[in-house]
Amino acid sequence: MYKHVFLTGPPGVGKTTLIKKATDAFRSPGVPIDGFYTEEVRQAGRRVGFDVVTLSGKRGILSRIGNASGPSGQRECRVGQYVVDLPSFENIALPLLQNVNAGGSTGKQVYIIDEIGRMELFSQSFILAVRQTLENAQSSILGTIPIPKGKPLGIVEEIRNRRDVKVFTVTKENRDRILPEIVTALQDCIK
Repeated sequence: MYKHVFLTGPPGVGKTTLIKKATDAFRSPGVPIDGFYTEEVRQAGRRVGFDVVTLSGKRGILSRIGNASGPSGQRECRVGQYVVDLPSFENIALPLLQNVNAGGSTGKQVYIIDEIGRMELFSQSFILAVRQTLENAQSSILGTIPIPKGKPLGIVEEIRNRRDVKVFTVTKENRDRILPEIVTALQDCIK
């Protein structure tokens, strides 16, 4: 029996779009749903970074194209050309995860985590909160993880190998027809 549903696939294949559609399709009376997704930020048609956006519409910077060192000369958290704004990300994502894990809910709840990837994994607090959410008996996660590439990401491989996780691989060929399967799997998780 699965407790969590994750989507994986190459960048730009439509994982976040599916997360948003599944969230809208899943909204069920009596089942609280919260969380965040990532969104590209573009200027003049060029991608300049990513924001983290909560389901309630609160927005913060996840990353921007930037220099390799901060004002104090310390090395910043980088993924390629993007500098991760760790404080901004943590200020948005961590309170949501802490609410899930506070134990105040008496029923099932669904948490959206888009995504658990290289940028987000600079936050050790985020990794801990994700692990706690995975173990929380009252919560189910609908999330995204990157496809295996290069050096394995510890928490991502943990998720991929958990017996209580259903992983859907999203491709250009299946992305337009996989939504009902994702929603059904999520519904099964909260039964």
